[in-house]
Parts: sequence; structure tokens; C-alpha cells
Amino acid sequence: MARRTLYGTVIVTYRCNAHCNMCDCFRDPTRPEDEITLDVIKKLPEMAFTNITGGEPFIRKDIPEIVRELYKKSDRIVISTNGYFTDRIIALCKEFPKVGIRISIEGLQETNDKIRGIPDGFNRGYGTLKKLVEMGHPDVGFGMTVQDMNCEDLVPLYEKANELGMEFATATLHNSFYFRKTDNKIDDKYKVSQNFEKLINELLKSNSPKKWFRAYFNHGLINYIYGNKRLLPCDMSKNAFFIDPFCDVIPCNGMEKKAVMGNLKEQSWDELWNSQQAEKVRDCARNCTRNCWMIGSASPAMHKYIWVPGWWVVKHKIFKGGKYSLSENKFIKEAKKDK
Repeated sequence: MARRTLYGTVIVTYRCNAHCNMCDCFRDPTRPEDEITLDVIKKLPEMAFTNITGGEPFIRKDIPEIVRELYKKSDRIVISTNGYFTDRIIALCKEFPKVGIRISIEGLQETNDKIRGIPDGFNRGYGTLKKLVEMGHPDVGFGMTVQDMNCEDLVPLYEKANELGMEFATATLHNSFYFRKTDNKIDDKYKVSQNFEKLINELLKSNSPKKWFRAYFNHGLINYIYGNKRLLPCDMSKNAFFIDPFCDVIPCNGMEKKAVMGNLKEQSWDELWNSQQAEKVRDCARNCTRNCWMIGSASPAMHKYIWVPGWWVVKHKIFKGGKYSLSENKFIKEAKKDK
């Protein structure tokens, strides 16, 4: 069997029960009857990794059926969720003990509930995480989108993840058609970056190579916050893709406008992926200047160009004694000088 190399993200719905300040998806929900079906999911290609996301994916009650189909063609599946639908999540994890669950938590209780707009959202999400840990589920973690409002909660949340032996993922504010936002921005870049610096040093302190590479990813987030060119090339639409609830296959979720390679409801995968329209979109992606740094595009790039983050890790673990400083970045020095 040929090695699976594609990274896929399946956006199963734009319906959402959260009202996050950095995403207006909830204002433009899909209708259930318009959303991607099992018949279309069966047409997807073989993948090394699949992320299921939304909206809030657990609003769909057929998530178990979707996961069952995707496991026939994907080596690993991770679902991004706000953790509100605890019973559905626990039931799914009992049926699929290898599925990854990443719950979005945007800070400690007061901060999280302000940002996400779900009553008692922190307790619901964190409670779901603890139940998954108690039942011994092996692939559990939470993710945080860092902004001015919550940056000081970054390291305390990482420490909570460590206490429970969970993965801890990070992101920062982006604008795109997917988020329905054009005004997301960080006002105090240096303050936010200082908190990323603290997190990077905590990650480098650990004995986990995976965390060392996560440190590099967070270094990339600081680079993005300051508006610099991506640390690694973006290969979205070549080795990775998204499919949205309307069955449109798109290169990523970071573009200003939606760029459609084809529609899987109307085409076979091979026809779509090898079409002239797909090539036009690849050309568009190749010339994209948005420089976004989200895990969906950065993770495949880190695997493909492994020597770049690998050298960064060696330099910081061996030559710098496990220490990272904002002052080693030229763009930070220049920004401080301009203040």
C-alpha cells in the first residue's frame, strides 16, 4: 500500500453555539440540509491525518458515522471542539478510543467565558477534558487562540495541561473568509510576545522532543504577530486541503476570499484534484502573501522541511542551554526601538 501523505481538514458545519470575539462563524450558520453528507465523505482520498472541525462539529449528531467513514481512509483523526457537548464527546471516545480531541479554551474561567460567549463555557470544556483524562483516553488536549485579552493566561493554561498530561496547542488571531473577520488584531504585540517567550522556555525545559518542536511553532507565531514572512514555505493545495460544509475543496482557511478547487458533490476526487481549476487555485496559493501561521499549514510544512525546525531545536537546546529570548529576533529589536 502506498504511504498516505495528504493532510485533510473536514469542516462539517458552520453552526456554532459559541459567540467568540475572534470568529463570526456563528452569525452565518449553515443549514443542516446543506451540509456535507456521508456519501461525499466516502469520496475523500486516503490521508495521513484528518482534522474534523466547524463551527462546532458536535452540533452534528452523526459525528460517529463521519468518524467511522474517515477511519477507513485516514491514519489519524483529531476533532476540534469547544467541549460543550460532554455526553456526545465521551460516547464518541468510548466507540473510537484512538480519536484525538482538542478542546478550545481561551484562558482561565473569567477570560474564557468573556471571549467565547458560552455560559459556564470554561467549566463545561475543562470538565469534559478531565472526564476524558479520567477514562484514560490517550489523545486529549486543548488549544488557545492568544490575543491581548488572554495572553497572561497562556502559561497558567499550559501548566494545567501539564498537570493532566494533555497536549497544549496554540494559535493567534487571523482574519479570513473562514472566520468572517477583517478586524482581528493584536494591539500590544510585545506584551503578547513576552508571554509566548515564557511558554517557549517552558516547552524547551521539558524532556519531550514533541514539545521542543511546539516551541518552534510558537516562535513562528511571534514571527507572524510582527507581520513577517512565514518561517517555512506554504504547500497548502499540494499536500493539504480543506473541504467545507458545502463540499467545496479549498486550499486552506486563511485566505481573504474563498478559492474553490472544485466541488466533491459534483466531481470524483481524482477529477477535482487534477483539474485545471485546481491548478489555478494552486497558482493562487503559491503567490499568496498572507503569511499565516496556523497549525493546519505549519504542521505539514514542519514535517516536510524538518531540518529547519530541527536546527532551531538543536541550537536552542544545545547551544543556548534550553533558553529562548525575544531579543534574538531582529524584528523585535527594531519594533522596540520604534516605540
